Amino acid sequence: MVFTPPYIPETIIVHLGAPDSDAVNITIAFADYVKNVVSSEIYPTWGISALRANIFAIVSYALNRVYTEYYRSRGYDFDITNTTAYDQRFINGRSVYENISELVDELFNDYIRRKGFFEPLAAKFCNGTTSTCEGLSQWGSQELAQAGANSVEILRNYYGDNVELVVNAPVQTASESYPGTPLRVGSVGPYVGYLQTALNRISQNYPAIPKIPVSNLFGEAMLNAVRAFQSIFSLTVDGVVGRATWYQIVRIYVAILNLAELQSEGLRYTVASFEYSGELTLGDRGDAVNVLQYLLRVIGQFVQQLPAVEQTGVYDEATRQAVAAFQSYDGQEASGSVTEQTWNALYRQYASIEEVIFSSDALFPNGADAEASYADTTRFVQFPGQTLETGAQDQEGMA
Repeated sequence: MVFTPPYIPETIIVHLGAPDSDAVNITIAFADYVKNVVSSEIYPTWGISALRANIFAIVSYALNRVYTEYYRSRGYDFDITNTTAYDQRFINGRSVYENISELVDELFNDYIRRKGFFEPLAAKFCNGTTSTCEGLSQWGSQELAQAGANSVEILRNYYGDNVELVVNAPVQTASESYPGTPLRVGSVGPYVGYLQTALNRISQNYPAIPKIPVSNLFGEAMLNAVRAFQSIFSLTVDGVVGRATWYQIVRIYVAILNLAELQSEGLRYTVASFEYSGELTLGDRGDAVNVLQYLLRVIGQFVQQLPAVEQTGVYDEATRQAVAAFQSYDGQEASGSVTEQTWNALYRQYASIEEVIFSSDALFPNGADAEASYADTTRFVQFPGQTLETGAQDQEGMA
């Protein structure tokens, strides 16, 4: 959840009962899970735009549970339940409809979120007849489809005009957010930066937790904040962020931001400024370096000349090499140090990518042809891999 854009997990673990019930867990491919839920929740004879809208909602809701570690942060060993009192209907062992299977194969790695937010939308829904809710009405979506609405219009009708679609999100093996080893005084890197951001937000609700600078460095101020948090939430007050403290911070942060709710404060793309703050060079560290590495990581998905770089907040040799590679790509002197010229060029490149990949205007155009435009968009915008030229074909032969 903490540092990488949301991805599609290869598998999802489903608890076949209420969270605290003595029920079994099953591990299933994420796409197969979505096919099962769609086949269990709605009818395969519904209009194509209603089917699409419901698939986007089902995918987004499940991803939100995974991304926010909703159950994991509460000590459970699964990602989602199969009971509609908590989650979405999953019937273990059921058959799926052929047209549903084909649609999900096309759409399972597309999800919705609010514009400017990072996390997949907690796209809650209900059937709209025997139960109603704040989110999507399943039968209502079919009525809108019959009236000629496309899937974009259906989604915006229920979730608001500020929803956007992320298409072709990467598929990878799921991993927990906990860094694997405890964080303590002297620790450095983006995990520390995440904790500092989370603790500062939590402190708005729990003023006994002191504010700390977001520096990616675990210093004395952060030690005091961690100890205060541990005291408030009945944890061992040792100032060390082990697994128990980490997931308590995650759980409280998610709860305060309402990340698992339809109406959320939302995680923003970055908590740091994109403004140039001075030259950066080998050995520097802090927020500006963290943002620099974020820019390089995003641009590196599209510019093959850039070597991989980790988002550590420390200007190391790998970062210097990536900067030099970008400077060569941009026609600048490859000094490996970030001047204002280099910073502005990096941001321009990032902004052009962000506009294409994340723009709701690009992905959700207005007008009667929005459904067709969506189909065209999925052909040419690949996230986070490559942008295909008009007329090119993807691996499935789609022109």
